[in-house]
Formats: sequence, C-alpha cells, structure tokens
Amino acid sequence: MDARSEMLDLIRTRKYGYSLPQPFYTDPDFFKIDMELVWYREWLFVGHNCEIPRPGNYFTVQIGAYPVVIVRDRSGEIRAFHNSCRHRGSRVCTQAKGTSAKLVCPYHQWTYDLDGKLVFARQMADDFDPAAHSLKPVACENVAGYIFICLSNEPADFQAFRDLMEPYFAPHNLSDAKVAHEATIIEQGNWKLVWENNRECYHCAANHPELCKTYPEAPNVTGVSGGADDPEMTAHWEKCEAAGLPARFHMHESGQFRAIRAPLLHNAVSYTMNGQPAVRRNLTDIDTDRIGALMLFNYPSTWNHVLKDHAVTFRVTPISATETAVTTKWLVHKNAVEGVDYDVENLTHVWNHTNDQDRQIVEENARGILSPAYEPGPYSEVHEGGVMQFVEWYAAFMEPRLSGKSSSVHLKEIA
Repeated sequence: MDARSEMLDLIRTRKYGYSLPQPFYTDPDFFKIDMELVWYREWLFVGHNCEIPRPGNYFTVQIGAYPVVIVRDRSGEIRAFHNSCRHRGSRVCTQAKGTSAKLVCPYHQWTYDLDGKLVFARQMADDFDPAAHSLKPVACENVAGYIFICLSNEPADFQAFRDLMEPYFAPHNLSDAKVAHEATIIEQGNWKLVWENNRECYHCAANHPELCKTYPEAPNVTGVSGGADDPEMTAHWEKCEAAGLPARFHMHESGQFRAIRAPLLHNAVSYTMNGQPAVRRNLTDIDTDRIGALMLFNYPSTWNHVLKDHAVTFRVTPISATETAVTTKWLVHKNAVEGVDYDVENLTHVWNHTNDQDRQIVEENARGILSPAYEPGPYSEVHEGGVMQFVEWYAAFMEPRLSGKSSSVHLKEIA
C-alpha cells in the first residue's frame, strides 16, 4: 500500500474524538503529502505589510521546497514571487529582509524590477525575449495589516477569510504598526502537534505560570464552544461592540478560521506579569478600557492575539515530519519609542516563556508518540474541543483531496 492509500485508509477508519495514528506525526511520506495537499495549496500567513512600508522593501520566506520573496513595488502594491532566477534558478534575494531599488540575482546579475519584470540580462542571444523571463508570481493578498500567499496555480477563495477577519482587525490599525521584536524557535515535533497543543489550555495551569496570570483557561476561549452561554463573555462582547469592536465568536463553516474577542483575567489589559499595559501608546484609538484579546486562527499557518496596546502574531512553518518553526512577532504603534513607550523584555516576557514551555511540551509529546507502544488516545470533551475541531478539520480537509473527490469540507458537530 502506498502512502496516500495508507493515509486515506487511516483517516476513514480512525476513531472520532481520539488523536491521530502515529504516521501522521512521524512518517516522512505522510509529511510530503501534507505539504502537497495543504501547504502548497492553502493561503499562508507570511508577515505584515508594516514590515515593508516603502517601495523596494522586501522579506523572504521558505515554504517547504519553495523560496519566496515578498516586496512592495513602486506603486505601493505588495507582490510575491518565486525567489528563483529565470536564468539558472539561483535565489535572487538571499537575505531574510532588505531594501533594493531592483532585485538583482547575485549569480550573473540578471536584474528584475520590483514588479518582477526582467530589465537586464547581459550578453544574451539576439532573439532573447526578456518579457518571457519575468520572475514567476505567487498569489498574494493583503488584509488588515496581514500578508498571505498561496503557492497553488489555482488559489483557493480568499474573500471568505477577508470578510470574516477584516472587521475584527481593522480597528487595531496594524498597517500603522511596527515589529518591536521577532523570535523564531524550532520545535522538534510535527506541525500538527504544534497546532494541537495550541488549540487547548488543558495543559496551561501546569505549564504556563506567566501566561495564566492574564489568560483565561476557560475552554470557551481557546476552544470552539463559542461562549454564548457564558454571561461574562457575552457582557464583554456587548461592551466591545458598543465601542465599535466586533467581538462575538465567529467561525467559518469550513472550520478553517475563527475570530473571537475575550476578556483577560483580573481586569488585566495586556499580557504582562502584572496585567498592566506593555506599551504606553496604544495601537487603537478606541477609548473603551479592558477590551481583552482578539484571537484569530487560520489553519494551517497562523494564530494571533491582538490587544489594545500591542499585538502578538504567530507563524507556523513545517520543516520536516518532526520539525516545525514557530515565528512570533510583537507589534506596537509605529511611533512608539523603545525605552520610552515600551521595554522589550517586559513586552515579550510572557510569550517568550510560554513559547519555550510549549516547545518542551510538543517535543515530549513527539518523543512519546515515537514509541512502538503509542496508540491514539481520547481527547477531553470538556477541555479539548479545540483540538478535536482541528483534527476533524484536518481529516475532513484531507479525505477528499486524497480520494480525488470534491474539496469541500464538512465538519462533525462538536459540543
């Protein structure tokens, strides 16, 4: 049985409410299928438009086998290209980020304008056509300060995500922010283990003392129950909405993305050890205090926490069947001054510790799953509804793609 057939069979015969069989977390062939059917087809968060505020600003990312460069062109439009020279394939932009009037391949100096057009190729044949050798474009969308790309030649619809996300995020003015700090950690575990850990707070009390000073462990915050039956949650939504901030739990019918605004604990306003603001200058001009955290996930590449004074964004990037990069960025108002309006250590303390704790959790999870004695175990319906939802999304998403049927996703009802 080949890997595709095995994966399809395991998806169809798996036990609902249980973790996935071992190969989904360990097998290199299963990982290649994940890359082909998920990561090379779906919209992926790659960064923020405030990171490339001026023409010629660019940054690069690596998604599996694909190097990509994201650049702001002369008209101000954000574009993405395959970072592979049309001459002999060398990477054109070799740095993580930079600024350049044109994109020049370091190998033979083939030169591309910021719109990807080839403008210089030295000593080529008389019949050489520069117009046929532009950089290959990658689908790119820019919404509420976030940049997403899709590597597929036939990108999935983006409008549904834009329609859900934009009203929640627009009031936070993230296009007028700046990245105050950035950190990437490599977790020795499959990307699905990273997500499963993220989608529950069942583990928080025992593992995240810093985060638990402000972040509620309630399943209706991390999970998918919605919180409409929680008076504190609905009161918070009403308060935020009266101030013009969309707040209610909203998940797309596919289960792929969700937004919710939830209160923090003990009247905290920010993710700091004392709950006080980490930044003196707020991202948003909304006057209402204690607006809590706006949380969004979009499988497979990002989860986010946006507060009044700053935002914390996360990007998930698979490296191998047992390695995943998690990049965290802390965004503050573009005019906030380090050392005056914020202290980087105070700003990043909670999530730096939380990220390292999560890394250890994922790695121990991954080590245990490697055991020949491992078998899928049951999720807690009370605390791990979010994990169940993620696994159901993944299974419902993969099954039709593996079988060659329609790619529409239908999720089981999760209490």
